[in-house]
Amino acid sequence: MTEDLVQRALNGDRRALPKLFTLLESGPGSCSEVMRAIYPLTGKAHCIGVTGPPGAGKSTLVDGLVRQFRGAGASVGVLAVDPTSPFTGGAVLGDRVRMMQHYLDENVFIRSIATRGWNGGLSLGAAAAVRLLDAFGMDVVIIESVGVGQTELDVMNTADTVVVVLVPEAGDAVQMLKAGLMEAGDIFVVNKADRPGADRMAALIGAEVAHGSADAWWMPPVVMTRAHQAEGIEELFEAIDSHRNRSRSAPNPQQRRAARRRAEFVRVLLGELEFRLSGTGSGDGEIGSLLKDVESGRIDPYSAAYAASKDYDALAALIRDAKP
Repeated sequence: MTEDLVQRALNGDRRALPKLFTLLESGPGSCSEVMRAIYPLTGKAHCIGVTGPPGAGKSTLVDGLVRQFRGAGASVGVLAVDPTSPFTGGAVLGDRVRMMQHYLDENVFIRSIATRGWNGGLSLGAAAAVRLLDAFGMDVVIIESVGVGQTELDVMNTADTVVVVLVPEAGDAVQMLKAGLMEAGDIFVVNKADRPGADRMAALIGAEVAHGSADAWWMPPVVMTRAHQAEGIEELFEAIDSHRNRSRSAPNPQQRRAARRRAEFVRVLLGELEFRLSGTGSGDGEIGSLLKDVESGRIDPYSAAYAASKDYDALAALIRDAKP
């Protein structure tokens, strides 16, 4: 079934693509099956990550970028990552409504995906979803992530170009950048630039960028936009294109790609372990005994986890017998 769906999608059957996305989200086994079929066909699309606090206007900026890329003749895939409720597992999935104008364009594919409770701002399947759109032939894939923060930097390991969107009234934005997001951004956007404080924020970000930029081959620009008025979108588009062109001649491209693949492997492996162990009961043996001690409060979870990590045979047996 999977091979048939993949072949149909590659032959241009758009109805097969949503079904493949459903397989990606069904669990690690189904995702792995799809990835084995399409992975050799990937590596062509340019992935853009758009991140920023709620209310910064990310969706409106993404909508404007889609228009710019389509005007340049590029096909575009959009992955709108929505927060998942930790209680119900449900997600908002509202970006389809916000981008309805593009749905009649057969060269634009928009998919809302849930975070599934993952802390990194991107779901575990987001990288796989990017690869699926890549194999399907999209020239550009845009990810709109949930938000920003020290635990939400997975976008760095997935996107080729990271766009960080902020607004003037984000009072502690520069301190937040110092906490880790400065290293993530390839391009910084001050949206709603007609509001008071926009020029000051842009100057502060520019000063931080000049002070802390680690890449000699690229100095992240600060772009002022008013997305609702479509102002500054063309400048943002040009900055993305410039970053893409410069990155092709950046030092050690193979090493950077290898590091990203390694990071993706680690994320997927940890996600699969969590998926399997989340369905495990108390069990038998030494780890089962540790679990009972943790549940009763006789031992703290950290010491128990450290002890379990050193018992490779028992851990392997627990994982093997866990719910797949």
